Amino acid sequence: MRKLYKGVLAVLSGVLLTSVTVLPVPSVYAASAEQQQAANKLSALLSSTQTITGSFSQLTLDSSGTQLQEAAGEMVLQRPGLFRWHTNPPLEQLLVSNGKKVWLYDPDLMQVTVQKMDQRLTHTPALLLSGDVSQISENFTITYKEGGPVIDFILTPTAKDTLFDTLRLSFRNGVINDMQLLDAVGQRTNILFMNVKVNEPVDAQQFVFDAPEGVDVIEDE
Repeated sequence: MRKLYKGVLAVLSGVLLTSVTVLPVPSVYAASAEQQQAANKLSALLSSTQTITGSFSQLTLDSSGTQLQEAAGEMVLQRPGLFRWHTNPPLEQLLVSNGKKVWLYDPDLMQVTVQKMDQRLTHTPALLLSGDVSQISENFTITYKEGGPVIDFILTPTAKDTLFDTLRLSFRNGVINDMQLLDAVGQRTNILFMNVKVNEPVDAQQFVFDAPEGVDVIEDE
């Protein structure tokens, strides 16, 4: 279970896991026009949010729909590229980014892994909520559908070395509501956001991590 749980946080911070195949489209022009419309709409929603705070619940299912794991926690995000994800005990972990580096801290193991931030949106899904989305149409094929106050975007990476096959972002009344990642073996990670507040001041110290005394620090070059 611990290994699986780490994998979920690794998806948010950017670990290379799988590859994707881009599906053919019948009309390059039509697909391009639809893609650009979807990209513009998604970019507008994301760019209007400079900070996000809230809580989340996270559910991981295998390809048959069997529950593998459930977790919950709190998040703080700020553009450009700053984020803090804290998952609650009993499998507590902390993921922190200052925009240049990412710290993944496991208090049970008394270990922190430090790696350079991968700025590619396809490699660091957390950056979709906190990073630079100006090149989002170059990283993904995007479709969307609207129904009342809800709008869903389906993102398929155009690169071959990405962590997921598809990623869905859902907004309700213009605010992020949930995220779902589907990988090559059919495993789904669903993240539901709750008590979300946007564009409120946040403490910059939230994005600073100092390893506690006695913790093993692993620098991943």
